[in-house]
Amino acid sequence: MKKSLLTLMALASLFPVLSQQPLKVGVAGLSHDHAMGLMHQYKEGKVIIQGIAEADTTLSGRYKRRFQLPDSIFYPSLEMMLQKIHPEAVLAYNPVYQHIDVVEVCAPKGIPVMVEKPLATTVAQANRMAELARKYRIHLLTNYETTWYASNQQLYNMVQSKVIGDVRRMVVHDGHEGPKEIGCSKDFLQWLTDPVKNGGGAITDFGCYGANLMTWLMNGKAPVAVTAVTHQIKPHLYPKVDDDATIVLDYGNATGIIEASWNWPFSIKDLEVFGKSGYLHALNPNTLQQRLKNSYESVPLQQPLYTDNLQYLSDVLHGKVQPGNDLSSLENNLIVVRILEAAKRSAKEGKRVML
Repeated sequence: MKKSLLTLMALASLFPVLSQQPLKVGVAGLSHDHAMGLMHQYKEGKVIIQGIAEADTTLSGRYKRRFQLPDSIFYPSLEMMLQKIHPEAVLAYNPVYQHIDVVEVCAPKGIPVMVEKPLATTVAQANRMAELARKYRIHLLTNYETTWYASNQQLYNMVQSKVIGDVRRMVVHDGHEGPKEIGCSKDFLQWLTDPVKNGGGAITDFGCYGANLMTWLMNGKAPVAVTAVTHQIKPHLYPKVDDDATIVLDYGNATGIIEASWNWPFSIKDLEVFGKSGYLHALNPNTLQQRLKNSYESVPLQQPLYTDNLQYLSDVLHGKVQPGNDLSSLENNLIVVRILEAAKRSAKEGKRVML
């Protein structure tokens, strides 16, 4: 019988994950710098890359040289690649506004897709992608770095177990000094700092993490309303998009605050949850702190069931886990896109937007 991710996570410390053959994947695009992580997984033998679709020969050439990739696996388009190979899934590392193009090609062929966060730039795109996924019965998943943090996984289990009582407030800080400042590639910057290709600046790039985590913690419930404020603190560097955003999610009996910025003094991805009787803080991937009324302590972390997207994706494809409302799930990420679109509208119009 298929089990939910929550059940599997609770059993993780008791039963080791069974090893299986690495997934055979196709890759759509290389302009997202997160593709570097995939290449390291490839070099470590964690995945078999059957093909890479990338029209920019200069960009693909850099990847060929750096990771000793054979010419034979490169194709100028996704359509041409899928005429030659039959991957178990396609991983998308192209601009967010082109995620829909990947699904349009893969879904009719019955090929599952995992995109890098967020799912889409607009609700219209996200709904079309969901329509295709459901029509052709494919898995459509979204990959976030924070999904695989041991601290976040354990925090979630503790929240579900009511260790701190009912959730009252959630705060997420996400971002870094800025994509140019930290050395993102020119190929990545070309669309990351474009309001259409990325759907916004920091509000999209890092706002999606908080929306994803909060939707998960609220068990797939969408907020009642969204209010957002954005700034251009460095217009000389990012003239087309915001570089700082604060998003407030109203859940009626709980509040979520997302602080997304390209202006932090350092890289940060943390999660705070205040309950009726206590507080949990996932400070980084491997640090979780707990505060009750009369105590403050570090929480020893259990070994997480999943430490990256590949094992999770493999288990989904092999029927070992149902995405449900998991962080990677389609249902969660449809809500994420709704939140982001409402946040952008709120910031533009200067008012609270009802969902």
